[in-house]
Amino acid sequence: MGANIIEAQAGSSKRDFKNFINHVLKSANETSYWLCLLRDGTEIEIKEVNDLLKEADELAKILVSVY
Repeated sequence: MGANIIEAQAGSSKRDFKNFINHVLKSANETSYWLCLLRDGTEIEIKEVNDLLKEADELAKILVSVY
């Protein structure tokens, strides 16, 4: 996601910026999906995954606000 954010900042137009941010948002949602699978299907510390899910949700909210 980070590389796409940098690429969005270097976009040649506002449309490019929005397209890259949209891609980053999709990646954030995909990350949340994988974290949920990890949390529900393994012996991993649930609090640790929930903390990561919270961070992913906060990042998605930030991305939506810039979009």
